[in-house]
Amino acid sequence: MLKEIESRRSIRKYFTRDVTDKQILDLIESARLAPSGDNTQPWNFIVVRSAAIKNALIAADHHQGWMKEAPVLLVCTADITCRKKDGPFHLDENSPEPELKQIIRDTAIAIENLLLEAEHDGLAACWTGWFDQKDVRPILKIPENQYICGIIPIGYSAEARPAPRPRRPLETMVYYESWGKSKR
Repeated sequence: MLKEIESRRSIRKYFTRDVTDKQILDLIESARLAPSGDNTQPWNFIVVRSAAIKNALIAADHHQGWMKEAPVLLVCTADITCRKKDGPFHLDENSPEPELKQIIRDTAIAIENLLLEAEHDGLAACWTGWFDQKDVRPILKIPENQYICGIIPIGYSAEARPAPRPRRPLETMVYYESWGKSKR
């Protein structure tokens, strides 16, 4: 799996070649198998192929026109009701509920599984999140108990694989037994 982790890149240019329903369901299956606190599995996915809906989502996601080339957009949501049973619900970027942080964390794990499976399967993807909940919700009729964690363009890469981005060395981020303590 380290090979896919090292080679995965955020791709922003796609061929128009279609991605099959089976391929999309395989990606979602990898997300479905992710761990979650108390096995709550808060994630849900909306598969978008319609040009009109994609255009509306792209406009809501700060008009990132490059997303239009991807044949599929996957919209990933997290369900607060798996942790908080009583409403009312209104989730957005400013919601104070601690449960919101938990469902976002768990759904982020699922999305990362999906991105790594896309890499493994020869597909390209990019996790986008430059939108406000209020702009995306009405496009897809997403209820208030769902928090939109990302819009993921999926397709086949039409760009040369970008070079790896610099990463911090391990010794600058690993401590032993307490903060700031090196191994020796």
